[in-house]
Amino acid sequence: MANTYTQIHIHFVFAVKFRYGIIQTQWKNNLYQYITGIVRNNNHKLLAINGMSDHIHILIGIRPSQSISDLMKDVKQGSSLWINENKLTSRHFEWQEGYGAFSYSKSQVNSVIDYIRNQEIHHKKRTFREEYIEFLEKFEIDYDEKYIFKELL
Repeated sequence: MANTYTQIHIHFVFAVKFRYGIIQTQWKNNLYQYITGIVRNNNHKLLAINGMSDHIHILIGIRPSQSISDLMKDVKQGSSLWINENKLTSRHFEWQEGYGAFSYSKSQVNSVIDYIRNQEIHHKKRTFREEYIEFLEKFEIDYDEKYIFKELL
């Protein structure tokens, strides 16, 4: 759209179904590259991506031409299809329903990028569930405990 200028930074968090820790070190960077391609093909800018064996964090400079839910549908659907087509796991791969989406100002982007890059360090101190609840509380998001990502299996 002509004369439309935006600066929207969204930090997405989503988990493997049942929180199975099946994202393997040997192929996770290929997964991240594939997800980066999905984001770019939707005309957004991926600023950071990293995670653990059971979940992923992504920071995206998002364009207003696509809804957040449609982008997450594309990312989760496309990446799970890629994992399954390449037979990277011994069982059928799926992402857990839902995701977290948290907005940040331009002045916060570098610290969010650092946070995402240092996932391994953060998770030596706290679990994914603790981290996720901390985000929900920090952003004052009402949540139902029964819909919070399940503990790692």
